[in-house]
Amino acid sequence: MFFLFPKAVFPLTPTQLQDAIEQRSDSMVVELSGEIVAFANFYRWESGGRCSIGNVIVSPAARGRGVGRYLIEQMLGLAFSKHQASEVTVSCFNQNVAGLLLYPKLGFQPYAVEERQNKKGNRVALIHMRLQRNEI
Repeated sequence: MFFLFPKAVFPLTPTQLQDAIEQRSDSMVVELSGEIVAFANFYRWESGGRCSIGNVIVSPAARGRGVGRYLIEQMLGLAFSKHQASEVTVSCFNQNVAGLLLYPKLGFQPYAVEERQNKKGNRVALIHMRLQRNEI
């Protein structure tokens, strides 16, 4: 849950999710066989500027099947077509190996590292990546 929603308090409640969704844009789900297996949205969306993808989660049962790639490609499409974004950013914690391997394959490049603390107070790195419109 920390990767998906670092500010959330466990156990995650529908109210926490609703509050987060109300502060975000373009929430998207991916379905496989009638079941929701992935979710993402924008926590920043500037017309002609930056769109930042957040709350990215893929069900463990759907991993390794291209679902994450599909989800991020759809979010990129929204950013560039609907919001006319000049760049799209995503942030990924150092422990999220799947994300760290996926985003560069889609053209994202690291541009900053931020020190954070996880729920146990341990140091973690939040790696910020971006994809500029002219790089696709």
